[in-house]
Amino acid sequence: MKRTLITLFSLLILVSLVLTACGAPEPVAEEPAAPEAQTLTIGFTSSITGKYEVSSKRQVNGFTLWMDQINEAGGLTLSDGSVITFDSQTYDDESNAERVQELYTRLVTEDGADFLISPYSSGLTSAASIVAEQNGKVLLTTGAADDAAYKTGNTSLFQLYTPASLYMSSTVDMLKELNPDAKVAIVYEDVKFATSVATGIIPYLEANGFEVVLEEGYATETADFGPIVNKITASGATVLLGGGHYNDGTALARSLYDRNAGLELIYLLVAPADTKFPELGDAALGVVSSSQWELKATHTEAEANDLGMEWFGPTGEEFAAAYEAAYGDPPTYHAAGGYAAGLVLQKAIQDADSVDSEDVKAALNAMNMMAFYGGIQFDTSEEAHGLQIAHKMVVAQWQLDDAGEFVLEIIAPSSVATSDPIYPIPTH
Repeated sequence: MKRTLITLFSLLILVSLVLTACGAPEPVAEEPAAPEAQTLTIGFTSSITGKYEVSSKRQVNGFTLWMDQINEAGGLTLSDGSVITFDSQTYDDESNAERVQELYTRLVTEDGADFLISPYSSGLTSAASIVAEQNGKVLLTTGAADDAAYKTGNTSLFQLYTPASLYMSSTVDMLKELNPDAKVAIVYEDVKFATSVATGIIPYLEANGFEVVLEEGYATETADFGPIVNKITASGATVLLGGGHYNDGTALARSLYDRNAGLELIYLLVAPADTKFPELGDAALGVVSSSQWELKATHTEAEANDLGMEWFGPTGEEFAAAYEAAYGDPPTYHAAGGYAAGLVLQKAIQDADSVDSEDVKAALNAMNMMAFYGGIQFDTSEEAHGLQIAHKMVVAQWQLDDAGEFVLEIIAPSSVATSDPIYPIPTH
């Protein structure tokens, strides 16, 4: 009996050991699921109709080119493996500020836009900025140079253009070398951007010894510039600084030529920077404008290194080739500004390693980079948060090449000039 019990006990131990050895394996920790791809919605309006149609279209084309290139390359990859691609939601703002405020509200509250790009023009951007700030949405402002929106305590706006207050300073510096005794007429479209640029340059003119003999605003809808040209002529002005946007600028240039205003230099905002401006014929010859970017004076990685700035993005030549392949026209600064808005958003997301709005804002506040478009750095003070402080203007003039074809030459600053200025210009 005792022997039987010992045998049974031994068998029980053996069975127990076998069951333990053959038991279910310890659970293996599951690998975390791969992060899913995320598509961000970029919201903006564009002026498909209305007075800003030409410049707005070019700005949107530039941004769309950037977005298409990123998506075709597979998107942006964050450190956690997340892949970010982009889509856009856009509406026609009809070049109307009231429409802008309504549509940006829809973009944020109904369409769920993650980030915002400004419409073209300072007036429309001012309307969009209210919605962006109220909803804490990053608004990259391109096509908008007015200083005022950045001096109201906003923290969500980030400007890509050289501020309006500095728009004409390079031209005045050049004029001081050409003719320090010039008499200046200031004639401008009575809208936020043009008024800011035109009135903002008067103290700089006076500080440099120039006499301002006429200051005159005109309504956006002005079609007959004859009375204004008569005032310019009667004032004894030898130089005109002013204009506004494309339609009024071309009409003013035509009227100055037709009425033989006798000016030695004509500077107009916006219009001369467009590739269509030479369609004016002789009225375009010699007309000067500031430009946010020109391919002939494009910025380079070597320049960035010299200035101690981080280089980011394609070269100017690469951008221009891609733009022309996509749209059939060489890019203007409006297109470059639209593309640059995409580059800045891309860089901020990569630096933040996040798509969270507050993280992206922090990256924008810390940004100090150079792209083909120029320097990008934002004022972080409470007094002027988001104002652009690193981007510089160039001065360009329509001239004729050896074949008699119109060509836009860079005439200032001298470090990037491709031609000497024509001064005085042919009879206007």
